[in-house]
Amino acid sequence: MNTMHYRGYTGVIDFDEKEGVFTGRVLGIKSVLLFEGASVKDLKKDFQDAVDEYFADCDELGRKPEKPFSGKFTVRLTSELHAQVTLKAKSTGKSLNSFVTDILSREAQV
Repeated sequence: MNTMHYRGYTGVIDFDEKEGVFTGRVLGIKSVLLFEGASVKDLKKDFQDAVDEYFADCDELGRKPEKPFSGKFTVRLTSELHAQVTLKAKSTGKSLNSFVTDILSREAQV
């Protein structure tokens, strides 16, 4: 997956072979922000313009722009798995949060 980043927002990029244009959308917010360009330069500019326009629209409407990702998410586990993961984290000297963050970072190759 190809991505672009601007002002804390992430855009994911596709290529429409039929139209010969790059298309993209901003991830992590409920609002729909789309952008496109015939070249990488055009795509980047349209992405930045879309985010800037989103901020301007929010300002005009008196709303706070959505944060792309809060840094929090809920995972539902069985009580048995929850216990096993917590014990494993403690055995490595880490909190459950640090243990899970380390695993997710490694798996996401961040």
